[in-house]
Amino acid sequence: MNKLTPREIVRELNRYIVGQEDAKRAVAVALRNRYRRAQLSPEMQEEVTPKNILMVGPTGVGKTEIARRLAKLVDAPFVKVEATKFTEVGYVGRDVETIVRDLVEASIRLTKEIHQARVHVKACETAEVRLADLILQPAKKTSNPIDLLLGTRPRTPEAPEGEKEELARRRGEVIAKLRAGDLEHQLVEIEVEEVTPHNDIPGTDVNMNDVLGSILPKKTKLRKVEVREARRILINEEEQNLIDMDAVYTEAIEKAEQDGIVFIDEIDKVAGKASGHGPDVSREGVQRDILPIVEGCTVQTKYGPVKTDHILFIAAGAFHVSKVSDLIPELQGRFPVRVDLKPLAVEDYKRILTQPENALIRQYQALLAVDKVQLEFDDSALQVIAEQAYAANEKMENIGARRLHTVLEEMLGDIAFNAGGGDAPEVKVHVDAEYVKKQMGIENQQRDLKRYIL
Repeated sequence: MNKLTPREIVRELNRYIVGQEDAKRAVAVALRNRYRRAQLSPEMQEEVTPKNILMVGPTGVGKTEIARRLAKLVDAPFVKVEATKFTEVGYVGRDVETIVRDLVEASIRLTKEIHQARVHVKACETAEVRLADLILQPAKKTSNPIDLLLGTRPRTPEAPEGEKEELARRRGEVIAKLRAGDLEHQLVEIEVEEVTPHNDIPGTDVNMNDVLGSILPKKTKLRKVEVREARRILINEEEQNLIDMDAVYTEAIEKAEQDGIVFIDEIDKVAGKASGHGPDVSREGVQRDILPIVEGCTVQTKYGPVKTDHILFIAAGAFHVSKVSDLIPELQGRFPVRVDLKPLAVEDYKRILTQPENALIRQYQALLAVDKVQLEFDDSALQVIAEQAYAANEKMENIGARRLHTVLEEMLGDIAFNAGGGDAPEVKVHVDAEYVKKQMGIENQQRDLKRYIL
């Protein structure tokens, strides 16, 4: 996927996002430039830095979705942060370096999934044998207190040779039944690791459980679960045993440095000079704290140092009150590519309802089909729904495409409430313009748009 051309990237983005061609072209070129950079000499690679992007446009027009889909296209580590969550160093709030730490955590999850996929087949085979043994053996007595304290498994005495052959034969029979799905609901007793709550040290990103985890052994307990759940637990355990976490951490850090994408939302909320009082006091300070991360620096994480020089930063904001020029000049210079996203028109809302993969209309049709309700929408209904969403955004706060959720929930509220039940018959509901107007209460009367306030 890293070898996608900009045209192919835009084509992929078009499957999920309506319009905003300028923004799609900008991110497509930025992504392709990563591949181009990788083909250069090591000396030249160090000189070529990402051309960070600033997206300007109202909420709900696709800014976040473009960045998220871009990351998914190439399995790149991705984090979305809101600039308003951070405060200048010296004030109570999140430290901007947590942006990089969160990116590393996302990269580790992504890299770990890749490594687990490589050993999944072998893990399944080993887990299947363990599961068969659990089914064959009698229920365990409660583990020795010392075993529970140390988190170790009690040793199983060796069986005589003749018993081994018989055990292998019976195990084969059980495995055959497992593969046929005949034992999915049978209960087995399995030893699992105890889940401990996340215990952060106040004011830091350090988890005490992580600190103590390498010193104290993990506690385990016995649970009775169905075979299908036991299989999932055992496969996960075997995958953990087969992968090298040190290699995962090393690869994840490199992936975060070279392929990471950070989306900074609401950047306009920290634009403007500090007023000297109230919540505005650290606005410019936040920008100055973000600046080194975007410029390129080294951030210390618990997995090692991470360089931010080649991370792609995409910032976004509505800039209704402030202007892009209100950002400090140094930060403006670090986002050389600026794209303006257009507000949505009625026709855009109509396309959003049906064109993207798993579009809203298809989602509602699938949800209600579970309760034997078949929804059919004609073009006139889609037109009225789009007009309602557009009008509501014009008269009140403009929340973009999210307004469609509000309108659809209002229109389909009665159907969603009354559908369901084991004895409910299968019904077809044809939704046309008249049906929408009747359900929305706009037939022959002035629309009351206050009903659509979220």
